[in-house]
Amino acid sequence: MPAAESIRPKALGRCPIILGAPRRCPSEVLGFVSTGARVPGDTTGAERRPAATRFLALANPDCRRYLVGGMLSMMGDNVEHVITYWMLYQYFHSPALAGFAVISHWVPFLLLSVFFGSLADRYDCRKVIQASQLLFMSVSASWGALFLTQRLEVWHAMVLLSLHGMAAALWAPAEQLMLHDIVGPETLPSAVRLNSTARSLGILCGPAVGSALLLGLGPTFGIFANVLIYLPLTTWLLTVPYTGHLREQPGARRPRLSLVAAVRVLRDVADNPTIIAMVALGGVSALLIGAALGPQMPEFAHDLGIDTAGLAYGGFIAANAGGAVLGGILLEASGLLRPSARTALFSTVVWGLSMIGFAATESYPLSILLLILAGVASLASQSIAQTLVQLLAPPAERGRVIGLYSMASNGLKAGSGVTVGILGGFISIRWSLGLSALLLCFVVLGLLVLVTRAAAGEASARGAAARGR
Repeated sequence: MPAAESIRPKALGRCPIILGAPRRCPSEVLGFVSTGARVPGDTTGAERRPAATRFLALANPDCRRYLVGGMLSMMGDNVEHVITYWMLYQYFHSPALAGFAVISHWVPFLLLSVFFGSLADRYDCRKVIQASQLLFMSVSASWGALFLTQRLEVWHAMVLLSLHGMAAALWAPAEQLMLHDIVGPETLPSAVRLNSTARSLGILCGPAVGSALLLGLGPTFGIFANVLIYLPLTTWLLTVPYTGHLREQPGARRPRLSLVAAVRVLRDVADNPTIIAMVALGGVSALLIGAALGPQMPEFAHDLGIDTAGLAYGGFIAANAGGAVLGGILLEASGLLRPSARTALFSTVVWGLSMIGFAATESYPLSILLLILAGVASLASQSIAQTLVQLLAPPAERGRVIGLYSMASNGLKAGSGVTVGILGGFISIRWSLGLSALLLCFVVLGLLVLVTRAAAGEASARGAAARGR
């Protein structure tokens, strides 16, 4: 295992914004080693040799282990949903409690993501992630104890659902800082995309594993077994030197940990239009569609004549997550999309158009194809936006900036139950999804105009500076 100092990189140059294609910005910012460009601060003067960019992050064995551990933990997260949601229905038959389960999962992202980002900036990210995993395990064990003693009450469920949401929100910023520390900026685009793919795979496998545990061991011992799924990532973090801060310059300033300092992050990055655009993109996507599709799948299936659980319904449920997994693999294998604001925005438009088509079609095969396409486009948009936010954030404040993005892209999903779900009760779920997706496309096109103008202004400023030399 390399010592901490041996993996600390040399200082990297930093471009203020990345608005269009990567060619607009010096290649050293994104670290595309295939360009053969010199890296600022590289005193050796050696040219960077072209290297293959396909699945680049997988060449790092620590990254491979980290992705597998994260995938298992995300699977454990979804296994818990399967078992606990089933038991909550058996105990209480309460639609209001089911609604609270969705809200309680996303509201901690909205309220606490920036603060948790400050924790990741301030402290060893290994410890922060381990704390989140221990909270996940404690919640699963508490569910098991309540199932075993048959003493589950509504207030127990509300507390445990809220703690589960807090564990997920605590995990998010530290996870990204560790990813940056393990692979560095050169490989970060590949690592973020593969991390999103691994998480999607966990989401895809979670219902299958959860159902198997529910049927094979029963809800009580199944939820106890789920505790073990979080152990690989938790124990692996005990063996590695990465802290989330090894790539910072020696003596880098660490922000003071306070709620006031955390909420100031938006002002701190206000002069970076790409970060602002990506935060806005994540927020509007979460608010208008977000997590609302999953709970509404039974109604969409009913409209297509699928009224019983089976392979047809299972394929319907798995198509979106399966598309995300497929999209991550295809994008890594092809290298077609490189991080830029325009690419993220266009991918979101494709996602929105896919959702409009899904809402309008009455064909089961076409619905499956559109859900797969939506999964591919959603993963591309999210992973590119996440990469840009990480690369452009000030190193000493990276956790807070990631927390800001997480607050928007995850926390605002709590509002998608209104824009799609509640509105759908008045005008039909198909109309509410279609109109929400159409509005998303219009908003994204507006963001595209803004970033294009900012790119033109940047190019003009560079040209004026060059003429003045």
